[in-house]
Amino acid sequence: MEKKGTMLLGKYELGRILGQGTFAKVYHGRNIKSGQTVAVKVINKEKVMKVGLIDQIKREISVMRLVRHPNVVQLYEVMASKTKIYFAMEYVRGGELFNKVAKGRLKEDVARKYFQQLVAAVDFCHSRGVYHRDLKPENLLLDEHGNLKVSDFGLSALHESRGQDGLLHTTCGTPAYVAPEVINKRGYDGEKADIWSCGVVLFVLLAGYLPFHDSNLMEMYRKISRGVFKCPQWFPPEVRKLLSRILDPNPCTRITVAKLMDNSWFKKEFKQIEVPLPIQDEHDNTPRSLLDFNEAFESDSEIIEKKRGEATTSSMIMKPTCMNAFDIISLSQGFDLSGLFENDNDQKSEARFTTIKSRFRHCVKIRRDSHDGEFQSEEEKWDFEHAREQRR
Repeated sequence: MEKKGTMLLGKYELGRILGQGTFAKVYHGRNIKSGQTVAVKVINKEKVMKVGLIDQIKREISVMRLVRHPNVVQLYEVMASKTKIYFAMEYVRGGELFNKVAKGRLKEDVARKYFQQLVAAVDFCHSRGVYHRDLKPENLLLDEHGNLKVSDFGLSALHESRGQDGLLHTTCGTPAYVAPEVINKRGYDGEKADIWSCGVVLFVLLAGYLPFHDSNLMEMYRKISRGVFKCPQWFPPEVRKLLSRILDPNPCTRITVAKLMDNSWFKKEFKQIEVPLPIQDEHDNTPRSLLDFNEAFESDSEIIEKKRGEATTSSMIMKPTCMNAFDIISLSQGFDLSGLFENDNDQKSEARFTTIKSRFRHCVKIRRDSHDGEFQSEEEKWDFEHAREQRR
């Protein structure tokens, strides 16, 4: 754990913790040479390597180098030691947009301003071949001037990631904000999926709650797949019409970013921001090139080979992976989502139950009940008696 006042590779001084997750902590930092305030994300290399997230981190760096925009959190530098990976990023003082919405719905002009900046950033990302895939208020930050900054490109995809059909196939994102075609698992257009998420964000900003919500996850998916939502009475008619075009469950007829930005309601008081030209200098090192980052991992090759040998046997039983809610659901037969989109008359009926008692006790009870109270052997009888003793 980095202590307050720690000098990081002679370049940055670390301060208080701003936040933390499973694999990383974010610290308030200061560039020693320039005095610039930054946010330093410290990632535990061993943890991310164990769950196979190294490629995801490399992709996040590649993406953040591509999307240098005033409404996107900027990555200044990437560094690595034997045990840690460090991101020196733009420090956004205002916190998450989510915290602002949690206090109540926003006024129309304020919500429109944030929505305009969000769409402008997303449009720029798409022009650079980047799809965010996890747009939500928690990933939208506000600076000291009240300007929006898109953050967290950990689930993003590049244009080159598309399959032979020209579509993306990785199911990811936050369920309440994800597009129907992503849940469908039949491939989706990254641009159209991001537009849908922007529509959900707009609804939340103006309403103060989600358009698709249900305590039952499967029922929420059904609402999303049908595009069933109801606007509050205070929504202006032009907003209702715009949302119906954004939250269109059919991606083929869903509004495009270009047409969205040409919408009369969207264009009110819209200030087009001048975007800096892409970096052309091959020797530019801000942020440091991926080549340097890869070399930091190559120095650990012996450790990797050793751990690979130790993990060979266990990996045959269970491969470590990074799983989100969609992955878990897709692995469970009881949560098959195909029923949301197609009818299957041959599907077998199933009965499931939950219990707070141990599996062992239920096994004993089932054995006993299946034989009308009689046990087939002394061993089964002993199992039952042992379980009864434990209950006492």
